[in-house]
Amino acid sequence: MVKLTFDPLMLPVDAVAGESALATERMSAAWLRQRFAQQPDWRPEHIDSQTLQRMTQLQGKPVTPASVLIPIVMHEQQPTLLFTQRAAHLTDHAGQVSFPGGRMEDSDASPVETALREAEEEIGLARSQVEVIGSLPEYFTGTGYRVTPVVCLVNPPVSLRADPDEVAEIFEVPLAFLMDGLNHQLRSFDLPDGYRRTFYAMPYERFFIWGATAAMLRNLFHFLRA
Repeated sequence: MVKLTFDPLMLPVDAVAGESALATERMSAAWLRQRFAQQPDWRPEHIDSQTLQRMTQLQGKPVTPASVLIPIVMHEQQPTLLFTQRAAHLTDHAGQVSFPGGRMEDSDASPVETALREAEEEIGLARSQVEVIGSLPEYFTGTGYRVTPVVCLVNPPVSLRADPDEVAEIFEVPLAFLMDGLNHQLRSFDLPDGYRRTFYAMPYERFFIWGATAAMLRNLFHFLRA
């Protein structure tokens, strides 16, 4: 298991990605459905995932399949993305911002099934309110997980409840904020073997979105802008 011995909030901002924001018309439910149905030629960004995959391989540990649900909540005013803040007592990524999700169980028929089950267990998001529209490229974490990000649309209102054993808080962030390269910070730190790891951070109000969650958001950003 990879343990980080620093506070990512205290690291300086090396740069801002700076790409132009996603056009407003690309944030409608109809456009999002069409984009996943007819995918363009695009290139995922592996700035963080490749480093973490290398770290996992160096440890000689098996990779565990997992899934997260990326819920786009289609509010009338503007769509948002739904996140959780993980409980402080958890072994992996304690206190961090994440999407609902977790490891694949033997009973799960697919990565989509894993994402839906975990979201139901963690935040009480009923499957009847979820419209899965596609998935993004797999992402490797330093804790040894190979994560499939499953993207869905959610029609409000929704009644959610956080499982206190796993989730400290449920919150939403405007999709327009996250789909703007001016809000994507690059930060970095040095690993003990001298390898420098660079990661994205997207601070929003009192929440600090970074690491795997921010990296998956970057791929969603590239995919929707392509």
